[in-house]
Amino acid sequence: MEGETAAKAAASSSSSPSRYESQKRRDWNTFLQYLRNHKPPLNLSRCSGAHVLEFLKYLDQFGKTKVHATACPFFGQPNPPSQCTCPLKQAWGSLDALIGRLRAAFEEIGGGLPESNPFAAKAVRIYLKEVRQTQAKARGIPYDKKKRKRPHTATATPIAGDGDDAGGSGAALVVTTATTV
Repeated sequence: MEGETAAKAAASSSSSPSRYESQKRRDWNTFLQYLRNHKPPLNLSRCSGAHVLEFLKYLDQFGKTKVHATACPFFGQPNPPSQCTCPLKQAWGSLDALIGRLRAAFEEIGGGLPESNPFAAKAVRIYLKEVRQTQAKARGIPYDKKKRKRPHTATATPIAGDGDDAGGSGAALVVTTATTV
């Protein structure tokens, strides 16, 4: 009975893809549609990081995140007191997640070497970093890169006189000191 339940669970999970897989497929199809509608139409094999950037900028028109211009009186205010005419754009987190899904989809279809993945291009990474910083400044929320904590390293120092000398008890004493690098 238990094996039968596991088989049913496996069959149902394989018949309906996860939310992530569904979103990845939807994003991939959207990108392919963008390439088909591009003037002139583009093949995936000829797609570069520049085309990915065009796609991301195209998506801004469907965004829901208010990004204040530097000339806006609400620039840098996390909670503006009233409305303004600044544009709505895609949020950085949405773009970052989208690029992650598209990069994975490209690798799954066998798009070539990881170095040829247009979603992993340096220009795309730089663009995402700039979007993150710009949106953080516009909302008055400074983005500070968190310092990576280094792991503690332990060093063992044997005490002189330990070991197999005649007067010892046979138990070794080790002093451990932790240092942060």
